[in-house]
Amino acid sequence: MVEFMKYRPQDHYFKKAKAEKYPARSVYKLQEADKKYKILRPGQLVLDLGAAPGSWSKYALKKVGPKGLVVGVDLSPVNIKHSRYRFVQKDIFQLSPQELNTIIEKDHFDVVLSDMAPKTTGDRSGDHFRSIALAEKALALAEALLRRGGTFMVKVFEGEAFPDFVKQVKTRLGPVKRFRPRSTRPSSREIFVLVISRQR
Repeated sequence: MVEFMKYRPQDHYFKKAKAEKYPARSVYKLQEADKKYKILRPGQLVLDLGAAPGSWSKYALKKVGPKGLVVGVDLSPVNIKHSRYRFVQKDIFQLSPQELNTIIEKDHFDVVLSDMAPKTTGDRSGDHFRSIALAEKALALAEALLRRGGTFMVKVFEGEAFPDFVKQVKTRLGPVKRFRPRSTRPSSREIFVLVISRQR
């Protein structure tokens, strides 16, 4: 089973998240991307992969409003009680597009987000390839579930397989952008790959 990284350094962003009542500092990565690329809008259906502890889902709920819906997926529980939130506690590799379609009672999401990361081991190469595996699963779900004109945003650890993954995303969904938020730790190899408007 896949575990998700829970590193929470007590820096400016950690303190800001606590003050603004977000479970983790990662919310500011999504917020920065949203401000730059206009990812989230009222009324959207949003899929949040690797949702725990809930910061991205909580931010997305505010942006999609009372006519939107957010579906979170993670192995760990998410403590969000909201009429427009659905949560699936499950291994991502055991999750099918059909299960998610049943939850939203529609065929497609407007936005697919993935902040998934493997539990790091200190083996940089192994951690990289485990990150790629998670990102590829997120890509497969996005390919099946994302509507034309939708947005896909996925986190991945940079390494030797990263260029090939970017090519996969471009081939299967459309033109990509690479984004490294200011709130990312300097020592981190994480980067986000975005398809702002699905072309296929």
